Amino acid sequence: MCSIRKSAIAGSWYPGSHLILHATIHDFLEEVPDEPPGGTVIGLVVPHAGYAYSGQIAAYAYKPLRGQHFAAVIIVGPSHRAAFQGVSLFSEGGFETPLGVVPVDGKLAERIMAASPLIAATPSAHLHEHSIEIQLPFLQYVLGNFSFVPVLMGNQDRRTCEELAAAILEAVGNKRLLVVGSSDLSHFHNYDQALLLDGRTLASMENNDAAGFLKGIETGEFEACGGGPAAVVMMVAQGRGAVQAKLLRYANSGDVTGERQSVVGYGALAFMTGR
Repeated sequence: MCSIRKSAIAGSWYPGSHLILHATIHDFLEEVPDEPPGGTVIGLVVPHAGYAYSGQIAAYAYKPLRGQHFAAVIIVGPSHRAAFQGVSLFSEGGFETPLGVVPVDGKLAERIMAASPLIAATPSAHLHEHSIEIQLPFLQYVLGNFSFVPVLMGNQDRRTCEELAAAILEAVGNKRLLVVGSSDLSHFHNYDQALLLDGRTLASMENNDAAGFLKGIETGEFEACGGGPAAVVMMVAQGRGAVQAKLLRYANSGDVTGERQSVVGYGALAFMTGR
């Protein structure tokens, strides 16, 4: 029997009403200029804070996808609440938001798991996690009906990133793919420090150098709550021919709240082929 994961954050991290959520996303998207990203989007890095804080930044990532169709959609997030080794998939059923149920692509999930012993189906790890769910209403709005594979990283080390990226590439084959890495940036520095640190981190992502990015995360030169998912997006995008990375928007919580002593950074990036 397929299981439906109920929303863990509707009514708190984003509106719990279908009508209000739909209108909120519409308003966010309307604030984004109608400018094509300059290539075919394969991967995105999108923040995972509550919509009041990072929803407008997320809109810059998702608006270029309106009306598009992807044969495979994968969302990779860091696990905040469940501790486990390796990578956890929710491999059947669906995720429910106020906009409806997004079905899990069970066949694709099985192929990803078959490609690496680090990847297993552990649905319980997903029940209270926000990093994947927070992306779904935007995707429901811009893509309409689609299925996806939710991927949670219990470890974000280099080996896990490389194995997960390789498994995704093997499992997807030649299908048109969108892979979303759910990641915020620096946490709890003052405003000016966050600008400097996030600037270094985002510049590394724009260089589309996953190895250099992970090295910077390991040494503390860069900071990202979801550095592993971001690196996986870079690796997968490179494997699918991405030749450019583009920062679409940056802000931090101080820009929203006015509180600048302790902020969280948010960036939206796209990884694209040249056409």
